[in-house]
Amino acid sequence: MSIQGQALNREAQLRADVAVIGGGLAGIVTSLQLLDAGLRVALFDRGGPEWLGGLARRAFGGMWLVDTPLQRRQGIRDSQEIALADWLSAAELGEADEWPRRWAQYYVERSVPDVYAWLAQRKIGFLPAAQWPEKGLYQGGNSLPRYHVLWGTARYMTETLLQALYQHPQRARLLLCLEHSVDHFEQRDGRISSLSGRRLVEDQTFRVEAEHFVLACGGITGNLAAVRENWPRDWPSPPKRLLNGSHPHNDGSLHRQVRRLGGRVTHLDKHWNYAAGVPHPKPEFAEHGLSLIPCRSALWMDDAGRRIGPQPLVTGYDTRFLCQQVARYPWTWQILNRRIALKELAISGAEHNPSIRDRSVLGLAGELLFGNRWLVDGMLRDCADFVAADSLPELVGRMNTLTGSDAVKLETLQREVRSYDAVIARGRAYHNDDQLRRLAQLRGWSGDRIRTCNFQRIDDRRAGPLIAIRLHLITRKTLGGMQTDLSSQVLDRHGLPIPGLYAVGEAAGFGGGGASGLRSLEGHCLPACIMTAQAAAAAIAHGTNPVAAAATVSS
Repeated sequence: MSIQGQALNREAQLRADVAVIGGGLAGIVTSLQLLDAGLRVALFDRGGPEWLGGLARRAFGGMWLVDTPLQRRQGIRDSQEIALADWLSAAELGEADEWPRRWAQYYVERSVPDVYAWLAQRKIGFLPAAQWPEKGLYQGGNSLPRYHVLWGTARYMTETLLQALYQHPQRARLLLCLEHSVDHFEQRDGRISSLSGRRLVEDQTFRVEAEHFVLACGGITGNLAAVRENWPRDWPSPPKRLLNGSHPHNDGSLHRQVRRLGGRVTHLDKHWNYAAGVPHPKPEFAEHGLSLIPCRSALWMDDAGRRIGPQPLVTGYDTRFLCQQVARYPWTWQILNRRIALKELAISGAEHNPSIRDRSVLGLAGELLFGNRWLVDGMLRDCADFVAADSLPELVGRMNTLTGSDAVKLETLQREVRSYDAVIARGRAYHNDDQLRRLAQLRGWSGDRIRTCNFQRIDDRRAGPLIAIRLHLITRKTLGGMQTDLSSQVLDRHGLPIPGLYAVGEAAGFGGGGASGLRSLEGHCLPACIMTAQAAAAAIAHGTNPVAAAATVSS
């Protein structure tokens, strides 16, 4: 039931049991669970109806889940112990990261009942095969496939949950306030007592009193200035241009409010960005970008057309390492051909995966068999950062025309391409190249083999035309945030809960202010939004440990 502030026009002050700030996945799940408990909920979001659902509404929808029925059907022998060891190895948590470590343990223990089974009750399922990203470059990755892809992408999940919210038996207890910006919190007797802000359409102010306040406001990666300010210390300086692959309302404004209230905000320099962004052909906000799944069989070059190394860049192993490497350059290039693009090119998100988004079995089968022709042709037509040519000299000319420079030298690019192609031509027994070794490993797993070329040369006229893609770093998710306990209560500087204040999802660094540490194993984020939201709702509704109350709230 969407009221969109009508009650606020009649009355300057509103009363609710719980105010939820942020209408993304975490905010929606929190609101659903609280309505299940019969509480009065006011849900606020800065966007209009088209933004409700936040980043999840546009996401691809992969979920990192542990020891699921789907994995067992594939013969994958996973366990909570193996998964936690993988998580902690990749996260590289510090000695003081008590709450991130506890949330990691909580996640691996609860991912099946709180996410897999909870979604199944709502007729939300997954593709029949778990995938295997983030294997780890040398260590610290997924030792087993755990990446579960939502059938219908995250958009289907989000729309299903929104429908449940609109049609909830207790919907009269829900006040949905869209286009409302929450700007300030007040305390009374040491407890958060009210929030205030303004309606963006009429520019009117409002004030809401509640017993509990849940921050589901996302992270900081929609604010490129904040990303630069909190840049990882062990990376080169941020490149001049960053693309925004996040939600534009993820600007960190409420993180500053939490600090003002005495809350602890940690690890904002931990980001989960991507190395292969291109400008969106139809941008909806400044520097709006698309995150490509980088083609594994392409050569990844620096801005001058030299192959990046000494370790060649291949996706699927360590995304943080990829970002750290490409951050050294103003942009990078992938050099490939049409055959590689048809087999391997993909773009993250619901928009560019219509067969999965629309739950079309025939469409997905056709793409796997014949390639994403519509995607390749569409990007060559609509995105200026894709250029194609019939020869390397022509390709170099178009690359330099795009950048307005002569940075890429023909002799440099020819040398790199011919050297790589010559190794492939010698035969697999002589593949003395680290990229080809990685490709051999990828082709050993059926889930990767179906989307990886069989040692394809670049300058192959039968596979043409040649394609060059200019890539920029693109922001995505904030791995740090407001520190929380296992009830999702925000902790103060002394490690004590701030009465009445909770944080869920990305606002909480997906649990504890940074449960993923340095790296996501890919797919932590959507499940963590659900689990932290459930924990907050259980604590608010029952005043108990969320594990003990989970069965009651989920029923």
